[in-house]
Amino acid sequence: MIKTSGLRKSFRSGKTTVDAVRGVDLDVGDGEIFGFLGPNGAGKTTTLRMLATLIRPDGGSALVAGVDLMQRPAEVRRRIGYVAQGGSTWEEVSAREELAYQGRLHRLSPAESRRRAAEAIESFQLTEFADRHCKTYSGGQRRRLDVALGVIHRPALVFLDEPTTGLDPQSRAHMWTEVRRLRDEGMTVFLTTHYLEEADALCDRVAIIDHGAIVALDTPAELKRQVAGDVVTLGLGADPGPLGSELERAPYVREIETTGTGLRLVVHDGPVAMPQVLRCVDAAGVPLTSIELHRPSLDDVFLARTGRTLREASS
Repeated sequence: MIKTSGLRKSFRSGKTTVDAVRGVDLDVGDGEIFGFLGPNGAGKTTTLRMLATLIRPDGGSALVAGVDLMQRPAEVRRRIGYVAQGGSTWEEVSAREELAYQGRLHRLSPAESRRRAAEAIESFQLTEFADRHCKTYSGGQRRRLDVALGVIHRPALVFLDEPTTGLDPQSRAHMWTEVRRLRDEGMTVFLTTHYLEEADALCDRVAIIDHGAIVALDTPAELKRQVAGDVVTLGLGADPGPLGSELERAPYVREIETTGTGLRLVVHDGPVAMPQVLRCVDAAGVPLTSIELHRPSLDDVFLARTGRTLREASS
């Protein structure tokens, strides 16, 4: 659905040239939710805007929805949907009017535009307020309408730029449901986000971008598996004694270190290792005060690839 090679974009800032996107290579499959994760200013939105034909790349090549981005941008626009960060609703009209008008902009007939507007209102659960002016909507209601406007013409591919920024937890969860529904109906979804939990929970695959370059790309599970491993932290009520040496020889333990209150183990598979660790502790007769399992997050992946956390980079 998307294939890029060496995609680049620079901007002039006074006498300085800023390389916003530096040779991005992507291969997004048909019917997947593809996440573009990175801190603010990493190049996410610039890349998305190039793929959506809103700005022209300085170099590289791209196929979007099967069409050459450089040679046929108008055809790319016909095949995609785009939902910007800032929203696109008009205060003085209703969701129903907005959707029907958007359908007409995509060259649907008046009757077909009204029919699709009605379908979108039902699908995105807008019925209760569909005939009120948009200025009366909550943030979550506006965002659902934004996405509905972006897919009213049933594109093969939709770009969502930070779709849940500023939403409360309930509205964010609802948006995740809508995104999954679009994927289940056969649409490819390309979304940018700086929310770690969103990329982890929602995306089939994730590309992590930093300073305009891709630093990691795979499924969330595989990216986390590539990091050091799961961490089991033991709180002990006495000196570990020979327990440390026993665990160090265990085949499921990759690293071990002593902490102020016990032991910290890096293991291959936390849920499998924990029962075996507990048996060793019990056999050694050392009182156990706590045991905790920490599984790698996408922030750990970002830390491993860049030397800083994603939260630090964003701030």
